[in-house]
Amino acid sequence: MNYKSFIQFKNRIFSNRVISIGIPTVLFLTFSLTIKAQPTFDPLPYPYDALESFIDKTTMEIHYDKHYRAYYQNFVKTLKEEDLTEISIESLFSDVSKRNVSIRNNGGGFYNHKLFWEIMSPNGGGVPEGELLRAIVGEFGTFEAFKQQFEKAALGRFGSGWAWLSVDATGKLFISSTPNQDNPLMDVAEKRGIPILGLDVWEHAYYLRYQNRRAEYVSNFWNVVNWKAVSEKYKQTKVSK
Repeated sequence: MNYKSFIQFKNRIFSNRVISIGIPTVLFLTFSLTIKAQPTFDPLPYPYDALESFIDKTTMEIHYDKHYRAYYQNFVKTLKEEDLTEISIESLFSDVSKRNVSIRNNGGGFYNHKLFWEIMSPNGGGVPEGELLRAIVGEFGTFEAFKQQFEKAALGRFGSGWAWLSVDATGKLFISSTPNQDNPLMDVAEKRGIPILGLDVWEHAYYLRYQNRRAEYVSNFWNVVNWKAVSEKYKQTKVSK
């Protein structure tokens, strides 16, 4: 099915309010349009020193140009070797346990970091607005309670990994943590969903500035969160009613 046909199929599903294929499938159809398996190494959305008050320039340079670039290059190499360039990243992750381990490690590293760069901004911080804020308060009670639960997930991850805010198959928000470069889209995740906010708690993400003070790094993360970008990702997961 070509791209035009796929769009027509997706629109027909929504316009006819077909539900027999199930919510998880509809969510997948909605989200799989956003990122293809043919990745690109996009520029960082802001200068290396733009988050300097909370994430230092040297860490950003090493993190983006060394770690992220290596994940990207190794992922592209694997896609070509495995002849997987026409499959969406979401599809690859949906049965990642059965695939080349590089898809999980390098594909996860590419996807996770891409989201990480996008949900930060030098003009970040504050509180989300509108639909996302209502969903957060509805699920966690208050925005502060959400932050506390998210920080607990980030600090409770032993060793390297990520903390996530994601949307499950029923449209509800949930917080989780995954090891290494896993994410909630993968079939190896304890709870699966579409991530809209992620925090990297690998030591290379914070050690130059914070050393062993992960809690300080996690607390300062809220000052750079781009809630507008997170809200947009949340909207992308919504199913037309």
